Amino acid sequence: MAVVKEGSTEAPVRRPLAWQSAEFWDEAKLDAELRRVFDLCHGCRRCFNLCDSFPRLFDLVDASPTGELDEVKSADFKPAIDACTLCDLCFMTVCPYVPPHDFDLDFPHLVLRARAIAHSKGETPFAARQLTATDRNGTAASLVSTLANWATDRGNALGRGVLQAAADVHREAALPRFAGRTFAVQAAQEPPALNRTAPAFGRKAVLYATCFCNYNNPEIGMATRAVLAHLGVETEVVYPACCGMPQLEHGDLESVAAKARKVSAALGSWIERGYDVVALVPSCALMLKFEWPLILPGDAAIAKLSKATRDIAQYVVEIARKEGLPPGLKPLPGGVALHLACHARAQNLGPKAAEMLKLIPGAELSVIERCSGHGGSWGITSDNFPVAIKQGRPVARQANAALIEGKRYLASECPLAGEHILQGVERLPEPAAAAPEHALHPIQLFALAYGLGG
Repeated sequence: MAVVKEGSTEAPVRRPLAWQSAEFWDEAKLDAELRRVFDLCHGCRRCFNLCDSFPRLFDLVDASPTGELDEVKSADFKPAIDACTLCDLCFMTVCPYVPPHDFDLDFPHLVLRARAIAHSKGETPFAARQLTATDRNGTAASLVSTLANWATDRGNALGRGVLQAAADVHREAALPRFAGRTFAVQAAQEPPALNRTAPAFGRKAVLYATCFCNYNNPEIGMATRAVLAHLGVETEVVYPACCGMPQLEHGDLESVAAKARKVSAALGSWIERGYDVVALVPSCALMLKFEWPLILPGDAAIAKLSKATRDIAQYVVEIARKEGLPPGLKPLPGGVALHLACHARAQNLGPKAAEMLKLIPGAELSVIERCSGHGGSWGITSDNFPVAIKQGRPVARQANAALIEGKRYLASECPLAGEHILQGVERLPEPAAAAPEHALHPIQLFALAYGLGG
């Protein structure tokens, strides 16, 4: 008789999503699996402090007549499901029962299944669907960026009131600004000079711009191009479409699969020509590397793209180890409070952003390893923004302490998380440090250390 271990000591293994099978969409089978997994979570509770999903679930159980899951109604599960940000930290860092353990527990993907079924029944709110149409919204807003930024500014009480009423966006949540020129346009107009004396000269990389860098923060992309050119890497910028993470959050798997096919087809020709693929935002890298192959496990183009894709910090560290870096890196006075993004940690790479910044002479880092609480489009809604601020308070406190100690820069691999942390610092009950106006991406700091701007 096989013995079930108390906890797994093996590396987590993700199962493909069986969303093209009838069983995946069977609501009775979903309910049975929710009850099986929730009962395991209730009996373990190691995940109690990761996000609001688990406290909500445990409170439901503790308030039941028996103190067990059998007295909790399935209809009451929704708040626990809704609170999941799909950060993947429970799966990657805490849960002892993930595959290959016999209990085969994958809480985020179970939440994704529940949301997919809800989405198929038309339960995703209209406003949420419109809010996450990033390519349409970004294209339109970039044409009228001054007006769009004025309307969505936190200081515009009228505009934010209308946005909250129409789109359920909390009036106090910081929103990304729109660029008048997209990253793709700027990259075409301002190509960097290639350092042909650098040890890595001869490498070629295609930068997957991501919707955020393309429409909202081209500075990240331009800093990336400048750094890689200085390292000797020839780059091209490609942006066929959004990776689909906003749609994944709502369980719209058909849309995610369509985007995966489109982007992998566009990037495939570059891979065939010997280009590496570099994603500029961790959530997008996670999609290309891990989520797409689980959604379309038999797709050869997606498998090829997954193997070829690197996160930007991962790529710089790889170059430093294999070929070496050109001279010229200078210290960053004041040091950095660095937040490691959840979706970078979920790639199981190790702290590559920290490793990259430690390549800078005299690097002074305060590393923060905890979820910011933002959760993409999840964290800006009327109901979720206060929860996101609460969940991110430990990170805000660590960032605030580092700034009080004298750290000059606040950085996060996730641009949305970085701005959310700054909002958290503003809202701390204790005295807050004089925080920088904006958080930076680590690659922008690396560019500054090379004197390349940022």
